[in-house]
Amino acid sequence: MNEAPRREKWRPTVGLIIFTSLAVVAALPLIGLFFFRVYDNQLIHQTQAELIAQSKVLAAVFAREVESRRAGGITLGAEIPPEARTDEDKVAPIRPALDLAGNDLLMRRPDARTANAPADPAYVEIGARLAPIMFETQKVTLAGFRILDPNGVVIAGRQEVGQSLAHIEEVAAALKGQYRAALRIRKPDKTPPPIYSISRGVGMHVFSAMPVIVDNHVAGVIYTSRTPSNIFDHLYQERGKFLLAALTVIAATVIIGLVFIRTITRPMHELVSRAERISRGDRNAFHPLAHYGTREFAQLGRSFLDMAQQLSRRSDYIATFSSHLTHELKSPLTSIKGAAELLLESLQSKTDTLTRMEQKNFVSNILGDAERLDAMTQRLRELARAESAPQNEQTELGSVVSSLKSRFPTRTITASGCLDRSIGMSGEKALIVLSHLADNAVRHNARNVRLEAESHDGGIRMLVSNDGDPISESNRDKIFDAFFTTRRDTGGTGMGLAIVQAVMTSHGGSIRLLPTEKGAAFELEFPAA
Repeated sequence: MNEAPRREKWRPTVGLIIFTSLAVVAALPLIGLFFFRVYDNQLIHQTQAELIAQSKVLAAVFAREVESRRAGGITLGAEIPPEARTDEDKVAPIRPALDLAGNDLLMRRPDARTANAPADPAYVEIGARLAPIMFETQKVTLAGFRILDPNGVVIAGRQEVGQSLAHIEEVAAALKGQYRAALRIRKPDKTPPPIYSISRGVGMHVFSAMPVIVDNHVAGVIYTSRTPSNIFDHLYQERGKFLLAALTVIAATVIIGLVFIRTITRPMHELVSRAERISRGDRNAFHPLAHYGTREFAQLGRSFLDMAQQLSRRSDYIATFSSHLTHELKSPLTSIKGAAELLLESLQSKTDTLTRMEQKNFVSNILGDAERLDAMTQRLRELARAESAPQNEQTELGSVVSSLKSRFPTRTITASGCLDRSIGMSGEKALIVLSHLADNAVRHNARNVRLEAESHDGGIRMLVSNDGDPISESNRDKIFDAFFTTRRDTGGTGMGLAIVQAVMTSHGGSIRLLPTEKGAAFELEFPAA
């Protein structure tokens, strides 16, 4: 029974995240429209402050008119209680306090009622004198004005003149000497555009009742009203600036998007494309990206391509190594199999098909090939250890040289230089390097091996030379290749110098063959401890 394919977890792409972020940034001004209700409070406060200022000016003129008629016996209204009186010389500002979010929104303003008694002619005269000032002010401020006498009867205004407004809450409070404002629902003169419904200011009216005080008595009321400014009216009036701001936001969003595309999206897509090409075996995909974008992508891209190139080289090395290894193992195995078959055939035959000497030679060949295979497996183990990653290894060169001398007592090994320095390699692996070089020299008839160590760029540079047979020009480029040997007939495996190079490379060092007129010379670069 086939197992159902595992459903892959959905993950957003970088492009989707970037697009969503940009869309949210671009939509922020539109989202802000839904928060205009909060801004309505500021508009209401602004409207109330304007009405307070206008009313106070008219109240001061009204008070002057009343004072000029005191000698004629003009009647004042209710007396203000002592605790509610204010010092005329003391600053007492009236702060806007209406709150749309609170419980200050009242029903529509009640209609005017018929007055119980007509207004005093003196107040009617005052209303007639104030009317031109009121109308001129109304042309500029667009506020509605009603001037009331001490009984709440309208003595000046475009409407309701001669009628009473004393029953209205804010007017009743003003007739007692207290300033009062109210926020009331209103029915617009015409239906506003649908988008205006976002703002509540278009459906409200701010009312302000300012008492006129003369000798601590109420002489009348300045009753004003106005619709708060609408945010869309303001936007329309400032449409040029807001259009410029919108274009700036769009341009900034586009620029941010282009920056994201160039620094993140494009390098990421190119890196993914490179990975697909490399997986298909395209060797031309290792060159650097055209645009890395950010510093992190540059580090990631270079690290990825370097790793991929190293893995590709490693794969090629393994393939080549396997091919050589198969070839090297095939020869002795074939020889062993052939000799064993001939010996078996001789033993099974009734007559001796092989002489005693021939049988001995075949057995000797088998043992020789077995020893070759054993030496080869030993070298392969050394190569595997050589290519293992170092683990904070270090050793002193002097102790390695001493061990090297004890391994080759029949040869003269001299060492000089900074042998007291430590290198970033274990004593075992350093001894493997020098032992293979010394063994290679001995097998090529060297009697003397010289080691010269010196400090170089924070590490240790060592010159290893010998007086043995020189390396021919045709072989100089192949001596570090695995399984290359000129001593195959004498048991050479061709693994020694390959192991040396693997040890040096895996520890961050290097080895190279130097030109010389006699013998052979190698330059080793050991890493510092």
